[in-house]
Amino acid sequence: MRGLLLLCGVVLIQLLAVQTDAQGSKSKWQTLTGFSPRVIARGGFSGLFPDSSIDAYNFAMLTSVEDVVLWCDLQLTKDGAGICFPGLTMSNASNIEAVYPNRTNTYLVSGVSTQGWFTIDFSLKDLNKVNLIRGILSRSERFDGNGYSILTVQDVNTELKPQGLWLNVQHEAFYAQHNLSMTTFLTTTSKTIIIDFISSPEVNFFKKIAGRFGREGPIFVFRFLEKETFEPTTNRTYGSILSNLTFVKTFASGILVPKSYVLPLDDKQYLLPSTSLVQDAHKAGLEVFVSGFANDVDIAHDYSYDPVSEYLSFVDNGNFSVDGVLSDFPITASASVECFSHMGRNATKQVDFLVISKNGASGDYPGCTDLAYAKAIKDGADVIDCLVQMSSDGTPFCSSSIDLGNTTMVAQTPLRNRSTNVPELSSLGGIYTFSLTWPEIQTLTPAISNPYRTYNMFRNPNERNAGKLVSLTEFLNLAKNSTSLSGVLISVENAAYLRENQGIDVVKAVLDTLTQTGYTNITTKKVMIQSTNSSVLLDFKKQSRYETVYKVEETIRDILDSAIEDIKAFASAVVIVKSSVFPDSEGFVTEQTNVVERLQKSQLPVYVELFQNEFVSQPYDFFSDANVEINSYVTGAGVNGTVTEFPYTAARYRRNRCLGSKETPPYMAPVQPGGLLQVVNHASLPPAEAPNPVFTDADVTEPPLPPVTAKAPTSTPGTPSEPSTNAPAPSGQTRLTLSLLLSVFPMAIASLLLL
Repeated sequence: MRGLLLLCGVVLIQLLAVQTDAQGSKSKWQTLTGFSPRVIARGGFSGLFPDSSIDAYNFAMLTSVEDVVLWCDLQLTKDGAGICFPGLTMSNASNIEAVYPNRTNTYLVSGVSTQGWFTIDFSLKDLNKVNLIRGILSRSERFDGNGYSILTVQDVNTELKPQGLWLNVQHEAFYAQHNLSMTTFLTTTSKTIIIDFISSPEVNFFKKIAGRFGREGPIFVFRFLEKETFEPTTNRTYGSILSNLTFVKTFASGILVPKSYVLPLDDKQYLLPSTSLVQDAHKAGLEVFVSGFANDVDIAHDYSYDPVSEYLSFVDNGNFSVDGVLSDFPITASASVECFSHMGRNATKQVDFLVISKNGASGDYPGCTDLAYAKAIKDGADVIDCLVQMSSDGTPFCSSSIDLGNTTMVAQTPLRNRSTNVPELSSLGGIYTFSLTWPEIQTLTPAISNPYRTYNMFRNPNERNAGKLVSLTEFLNLAKNSTSLSGVLISVENAAYLRENQGIDVVKAVLDTLTQTGYTNITTKKVMIQSTNSSVLLDFKKQSRYETVYKVEETIRDILDSAIEDIKAFASAVVIVKSSVFPDSEGFVTEQTNVVERLQKSQLPVYVELFQNEFVSQPYDFFSDANVEINSYVTGAGVNGTVTEFPYTAARYRRNRCLGSKETPPYMAPVQPGGLLQVVNHASLPPAEAPNPVFTDADVTEPPLPPVTAKAPTSTPGTPSEPSTNAPAPSGQTRLTLSLLLSVFPMAIASLLLL
């Protein structure tokens, strides 16, 4: 079993070439040594596999920089064996509770009475019956059944032969109280194993081991805990010790600190100015290592849920560079250091694909607002998009939804009485764009989209209501004045309903606005017209020469030749959803379809949506990293463009220097579709799902657009004959009935302030 699992990295990643030298040129880096920061894999690749398991360590070595340092939280058994395990008590990351249900104990740990299964109560032979499992419940449980054994330090050295080994001694004083000597273990072990780093949060520990190793011995690193915590042997807080780095230098060559020591956050999870810790430590001759890096935890809003941005703020911010990062996802740390560092905004593109915004930079600002579009342009989007909606007075404008309750704060205004039921559009009531005039719509406050609020993940709360909605005219003028954009994408939906039921011709409105703003059929800015409705695109094609894009909303596993030929009659490109390229089941990619290949063989470029930075939007195969996901679609599946709510991440990705290397390093190789499932124990595999449908020519065919039907005038546009009880709430909130809104209006306002 172990021999099979050792091959997991080969299965998961297409190792296209040998690894690059992690210790590159000294001139680039502001580290103490001048060399690139070290990547330290905490428990191996513990963001995916159980911490300190053989596959976690093996996979870290296969996917990281060549000199990745393997981190081992050193614990001692009652017979003095040194094992790698993330905690002093064992129930959180192993199945010991099931194996030895009656062997709990209670001890004082740093003065606190603690109950659990302690390593000191078990011999190494006892622990051979115990298996490692995930220690963080938000991570996949699928690998818990793989039977990972607890490894000794000798196992890690013998089976993996790491380039660097870091032993973290967290509770030396506790072991000493129970007649177990960390000092003896380390000095004995160092005679047969090269230990590169030893860390501890206890000052007395370093005094004990001082002089026990020769000149070529390990680097001693003092680990700082939270600033208010007391260091047990000096009775001083770690915050106070921090003010005397010359004292630390007397027994250590480096310090390991939480991220907040270097880049603190305010109470809203935004960055505060950086401290001078790194510069101060370097002046004292101390290297600075930083802990707490993981792709699947909340990070500062400033990073837009992009872990690479976070790493770069520590290693390549222009003012300092830390000397190493301790990460659960060493592949991302490796790529950040070796591929994305020292790369300006104007760096040469290494791979060519279109970066198309989704409602502008809607991951950072309310979608379809002036601020979202301005940021998308600044962030490097090639094409910005506008989903056209129509007001009751015939003004086309940009909004991600025809229901204003999904995108604005309209439900908290007097205009909420315009709510109406439109079965053709939704089974729920809504405040629709065609029920309000454009001047009324302009008074509305936009609301940012929070698609993952159920995970307590919120986008840029300080700007959740920033910006203003823009008309199609304003959108087109903004794009025309941009020197960096190559084009615009205009989406048109619900055209048949608007013609038949509202007397509005959205196709004519779009064409007229394009003409009025100077977007003729031949223009320096490419105009792309997108729709899920073939009849809409046929209508545009009859009346203009703009490029047309057909959007396939369904997840499909294949597409018939006849359907492709039908699409080519009215479209010059296709948009498909991500799962039509890489289908997934319960968070795992199962395979790669040939949909992209088949469309491209028919000369149809393929754009894929929707790319988001939040890790919960990605299958586990992409390691909770939007950059890994983009890379797998672009260099793996070969898509022609990405539709993204975070254009900066995609635009920066294509400039990273590893894409231009003759030999692609493993941390920039696309994932192997379905590879991760091959490492899961058969009994733990997710249940098989029904295959996705094949897209046929019948799915393409739509009836022609109906003629415009004149709408009977009403005294108040959009006012229903009877009050609706289904007024929608702003984006991300539970829908409230109208009567409830009226009764709890003050309470609703208060709750919104907390968003």
